[in-house]
Amino acid sequence: MTNNRMELMSPAGSFEALQAAIQNGADSVYFGVDQLNMRARATMNFTADDLPEIASRCQEKNIRTYLTLNTIVYDHDLSVIKRIVDQCKAAGISAIIASDQAVINYAFSQKMSVHASTQLNITNIETVKFYAHFCDVMVLSRELSLRQVKSICEQIVKEEIKGPSGNLVKIEIFGHGALCMAVSGKCYLSLHTQNSSANRGACNQNCRKAYKVIDLEDGHELEIDNEYIMSPQDLCTIDFLDQVVATGTAVLKLEGRGRAPEYVAAVTRCYRQAIDSIYDKTYSQEKIEGWMSQLEKVYNRGLWSGYYLGLKLGEWTNQSGSSATQKKVYIGKGLHYYSKAQIGEFLIEAQSVKKGDSVFIIGPTSGVIEAEIEELRVDNQIVEEARRGQECTFKVSEVVRASDRLYKVVPA
Repeated sequence: MTNNRMELMSPAGSFEALQAAIQNGADSVYFGVDQLNMRARATMNFTADDLPEIASRCQEKNIRTYLTLNTIVYDHDLSVIKRIVDQCKAAGISAIIASDQAVINYAFSQKMSVHASTQLNITNIETVKFYAHFCDVMVLSRELSLRQVKSICEQIVKEEIKGPSGNLVKIEIFGHGALCMAVSGKCYLSLHTQNSSANRGACNQNCRKAYKVIDLEDGHELEIDNEYIMSPQDLCTIDFLDQVVATGTAVLKLEGRGRAPEYVAAVTRCYRQAIDSIYDKTYSQEKIEGWMSQLEKVYNRGLWSGYYLGLKLGEWTNQSGSSATQKKVYIGKGLHYYSKAQIGEFLIEAQSVKKGDSVFIIGPTSGVIEAEIEELRVDNQIVEEARRGQECTFKVSEVVRASDRLYKVVPA
C-alpha cells in the first residue's frame, strides 16, 4: 500500500483462487489450513505444508498473508494450533486471524502479529482498547453502521490507541460477500440440528433452506412464500465505497473462501478499481454501474448494503443458491502453450467450443485467465467449432499449463 490507501484483502480457498487474487490487485490474502478455521467444511483448504509456497508467491508481489485460526478451540486442539502458529512464523506468514483467546495469547507470546476476528464481536472503543494489548488489526462486528465504524476509527486516532507493533490500531470491516443471519457469525443452529458446529468451521447452512411454519394447536402448515427468511442477500459496498473510505477503515475484507476462482478474480478486480478511483477522484456513478454488472455475473444471492447504512433488518434471498447472471461449464484441459505466438492448445473433453465464445482458463499457477476466442483452429485449420475429442488452439495472452482447465462462460 502507498499513501495510506485502504488495504484490499481477498479470500483464497485454493491455489487457483490465491493466484486470481494476486493477479487482480489484492493487497493481502487470507486463507485457512486444515480444520481450525471457519471454512473448514466449505473449501478444500490448504495444508500447513503449503504455507511456504503461499508466503513465497505473495512476498514476491509484496502482498501480505493472513492465516485464519478463528474457530473456538478445545483442549485437544491446543497442540495443533501451537504447531500451526509456529509453522506460520517459520514460513513468513504476515499475521494470524483469531477469535479464541488461547490462539491470541499463544501467537502473541511467539511475537506473531494477531488480527482480532469478527467472531469477537467488537462494537465499542473500550473493547478495542482491551484487544490492543494483543492485536494490531481488529475486524469490527458486522452489525455496525458506518457512523459507528467512523466513530471508533476517530477515537483510535484521538486517544492514540496502539497495538503491540507500536502503531495505531487498524480497523477492518467486511466489504463484499456472504452475510450470516447470526451476530458476527456466532451460530448454533447447525450444531442443534445436526451436531455439526458452525463455530468449528462445520456449518451445514441450515439458514439457506426453505421452511414451513406449523401451527402446534391444529397442525396446519404454512409454507413461507418467496423468501428464505434466515438467508440474507450478499453484502455489497461498491456503490457507497467512498463513504466506507471516509470512515477511516484501514482494511476492506472480501468474503468468499468457499467460492470459485473466477469469483475471487472478478470481485477483487472490481474493488481494486473502485478503491483506486476514489483516491484518484474518478469514482463515478457510471463506473459503479459497470462494476455492479460485473459483480452480478459471479456467484451471489442478490446484493444489498448490509447494516452499514442504518438498516435494521436483512434483505432476504428469494431462491436457493446463486443469482449470478452467468456460469462456467467445463470444456477441456490445457495441453501446451506456444509462447512466441501466444497460442494455447487444449483437448476438448466435454461439449464443444466455438469462435466467439468467452472462456475461463483456471489453474493453480495460472489463476484465472479470461479470454474470448477470436480465431479457432483444429489440425491447424480455421474452424467455427471444436468438438469433444478434438485438440484445438486459439490465442491466449498468458501462459497455459497442462494443469489448467478450460471452461466456457454461458448465461446462468
